[in-house]
Amino acid sequence: MAAANERLMARMRELGLTQEELAEAMNTAIEQVTGRHGTVSARTIHNLTAGKTRWPQAKQRLALEAVFGCTAIELGFVPHARSAVSRPTSASSQHHEEEPVLRRTFLTTASATALTTLAPVPEPATGASGRVGQSDVNRLAAQFALIIANDNKTGGTHQAEQAALTWSQRALHLQETRPASQRVRGQLYGLAAAFTGSALWAAIDGGRLDQAQQHLNDAVTLAGLSGDPTIQFRVWGHAGALYRQLGQYTNALSADEAAKRTRAARDPLFASLLHARTAVHHADLRDHQAALRCLDLAEAALGRVDADEPRPAWMGFYDSAEFHLLALTATTSLGRWEQAEAHAHQTLGNLRPALQRNRALTNAYLALAQLGQREPELAVATAHRIPAQARHGRTARLLNTFGQRLHIVAPKAPATRDWFEKEPL
Repeated sequence: MAAANERLMARMRELGLTQEELAEAMNTAIEQVTGRHGTVSARTIHNLTAGKTRWPQAKQRLALEAVFGCTAIELGFVPHARSAVSRPTSASSQHHEEEPVLRRTFLTTASATALTTLAPVPEPATGASGRVGQSDVNRLAAQFALIIANDNKTGGTHQAEQAALTWSQRALHLQETRPASQRVRGQLYGLAAAFTGSALWAAIDGGRLDQAQQHLNDAVTLAGLSGDPTIQFRVWGHAGALYRQLGQYTNALSADEAAKRTRAARDPLFASLLHARTAVHHADLRDHQAALRCLDLAEAALGRVDADEPRPAWMGFYDSAEFHLLALTATTSLGRWEQAEAHAHQTLGNLRPALQRNRALTNAYLALAQLGQREPELAVATAHRIPAQARHGRTARLLNTFGQRLHIVAPKAPATRDWFEKEPL
């Protein structure tokens, strides 16, 4: 019987990761490099922790290193015996000589667009000279997968916001107090901008708009200092979302124009996301023609995407399901209920299982679309499918709107009584 991997389980406990969460974090790390979401499952993680898999395959091994910020050997894995025979060096050097191209790809790509983790990890170490180097950047960058996985699951909590700010300050502290090359300084500014952008998004998603406005000011400055067009695109996207929540729809369109001027917008995937967001902002202004035209442009650009093109990890969220979710948002604002329902079903049919926050959000929009078509029983049944732990932030606000409209559309329907008995305003 294989011995359990106690080291890996201890690391998971330190970060508070379940098997499902670690699987999603590893899949995100793999997607960051390959452009395709990984296939790691909870069963894979069970085999790793139970000791059934003593030496994971290369992509899984490097994804584990990216998530935990240490080597596979330090995580309790043992290289195959034939590797040890063919390479009469120390275990550590054997480990680092394997798959050098794949390893460099993981480290280089990860360092470009890092986010953060919700759990503390050791202070990044610097070399004997005190200089900040690529290894320090990589240690910060390795945390991105956890925050993405957490955001996909729960959305914008205050805890996520504060953790992101802490890591932004850590990146800036290294940049300000240690010597570094100009390239590393740019990466540290990019990290700080990415962390602050994550805090900005968490605040928007949680409805903490005063804090979000301060985070936006900081994120714009840091993104400019980084010189990274993908980070700049990301920050302007968050700016548009904030202005939308504030009811400043023309400012949201101006943020879209700023994103359009970045080099990142030349990529069809980025262009598709930009057109879809712009459609939402035109819909908020009740410009039906412009909104529908932008949705057509977004769908056409998505059809031109080269899936093998390397992109930042945070863009992994944008796919066909996300396009239809943005189209659902736009058609809901326009009151085009049949189209909205169709987009909702497209989203749910294509949504990855780990994206629990988006599933709850989509069901809230679907309930509104069904209510808009005078189907209160079906709408209430849909709304009841949303789990209690997902009813915060934007989802909670949509459900409040749903309850208000339900009272107007069908005040005496049995479904309405059922809703207010279980979900009082």
